[in-house]
Amino acid sequence: MAVTESDFRNWSDSLVELSILESINLDTAWPVVEQFSKIVRLSGSDQERNALDILIGHLESWGAPYTLHEPECFISWPIGATLRTLGNDAVTLHAKTTAMARSTDGEEIEAELVYAPPRIPENTVDDWSYGLDFTGLDPAGKIVIADGMASPGRVIDVMKAGAIAAVFVNPGEAIHESIVTTIWGTPDLDSSALVDAQLPVLGVNRREGDALIAKVKAGPVHVAVSTTVDTRWRTIPVLVADIPGSEIADEFVLLHGHLDSWHEGVGDNATGDASMLEIARVFWQNREQLKRGVKVAWWSGHSHGRYAGSTWFADTFAIELAKSCVAQVNCDSPGCRWANTYNELTATTETWKLIDSAIRDTTGITPNPERPPRAGDYSFNGIGISSFYMLSSTMSQEARDQKGYYPVGGCGANIQWHTEDDLMPIADRDNLLRDIRMYATSILRVTNALLLPFDWRAVTAEFKETLTTYANAAGGVFDFGPAFSAVDELDQALTALYATEPTTEDAIASFNRTQRMLSRILVPVNYSRALPFHHDPAVEVPALPDLEPSLTAARITGDTHQEGMLRAHLLRGRNRLVWALIQAKDEVDLALT
Repeated sequence: MAVTESDFRNWSDSLVELSILESINLDTAWPVVEQFSKIVRLSGSDQERNALDILIGHLESWGAPYTLHEPECFISWPIGATLRTLGNDAVTLHAKTTAMARSTDGEEIEAELVYAPPRIPENTVDDWSYGLDFTGLDPAGKIVIADGMASPGRVIDVMKAGAIAAVFVNPGEAIHESIVTTIWGTPDLDSSALVDAQLPVLGVNRREGDALIAKVKAGPVHVAVSTTVDTRWRTIPVLVADIPGSEIADEFVLLHGHLDSWHEGVGDNATGDASMLEIARVFWQNREQLKRGVKVAWWSGHSHGRYAGSTWFADTFAIELAKSCVAQVNCDSPGCRWANTYNELTATTETWKLIDSAIRDTTGITPNPERPPRAGDYSFNGIGISSFYMLSSTMSQEARDQKGYYPVGGCGANIQWHTEDDLMPIADRDNLLRDIRMYATSILRVTNALLLPFDWRAVTAEFKETLTTYANAAGGVFDFGPAFSAVDELDQALTALYATEPTTEDAIASFNRTQRMLSRILVPVNYSRALPFHHDPAVEVPALPDLEPSLTAARITGDTHQEGMLRAHLLRGRNRLVWALIQAKDEVDLALT
């Protein structure tokens, strides 16, 4: 019998799953959420350590093995901000600053305010992805006010325009906390120039912000702003519970999420922390039924260090991860109220069939997975690890429209995300239990699979679609033929591999080694521009990023210089992709011999 969809990509052990899922409950998880709802967990703070001690206490009571790491990472706490207009009708507005913004140490900066309208690309789907339009404006030496939450891309636009500070008008009544550095984790010698925003950044709410923009449009407005931001190296915790596999000791799944929070952070991410603790409990108590191991990691530094904790772990244990990690699973914002879909769940393409069946079988909901953005502790792209989940269940778009909710980045789409109101009303017991069961099922179908259940033909199909888009955009400027040919050759080899019947121990090991190597080769070329074991900045990475500049071809037609540079860039990108595809095919061919 050949490797078929039923015993490969949708494989499950119903008896083991039933036994483990029936042991999942909220007896520990819900009280942990309630305890965390009273703890403000700034990265590296004493209160965060109190929350960590709660998790450790439970692990110790169960006898589950764990390691507490305490690395020094670059962390930023936004303390306060002021904003007031100057002149006869002076008013003081409520304002916040952001992590990694420049601190004025409370000293005011005075300048004229200038409004910069949004520059919205066609494919923008959220509030924080678009840039700013400075056409016809002279913001040099002035303070810019703009619509939308503070984001690295928009802050970079303001910096390039020569402004001395930025004020961002949030989409609702609340001001959402944020971080504005593009550095992924702790800065190194290559990224140190981007350590912070290099200018003060403030946020205001929609009501006061709109009133201020109206004043600017009516005539010159001068304002005074100040920021206080505490940015320095801090000791932060990284807690890892290590549950060994009973048969395949040298392979493991990494389940992880962030411990730190903005304010009490119930939906982001106390519910996730409690979910991982419950999975650690049931997996440890049923460890003899796990073929592969599971590491459960709680990171600090997510919110205040741009994923500093997970980046440190990826750096420190890079070789172990490269050798042995078969999948990384992020747990953020499960179990929130009104979350009735998995429509914005993200996963690398080779895992889609796996998670589709796991979610439908466990919850009865059909997910709609998406390509992972450059966010959410996905600190492992440069190593090349198959990945699934980032955010968890979420409200349907219809429900959001009925409530008048704008897009946010967690909390099941509740707009209390990253605000003081992310408290116990955001959590939902039934949804939390459902989501814990969903995570457990998804992980079990990897840990216990005889054959690692990742379908790389889905990736070759994705590559063909992406290449077609880029080739059509490039027109006659560049030849994508060698890339198409290499994809076809890999696809044919994969079809042959998946038609085999690996039954011996050696054949099964060879198949699984090939699956791991395909991840190490194909994930980086699709999700990273950086060197292996390095980290891309926290800005969007498009599919097959080295070839994405082909989309600019139409705009530079007739410009010999620009066309020449584009061809050189695409040739280098094509070489990288083709070589990766050749290496991937070699791995498949080796498994077929």
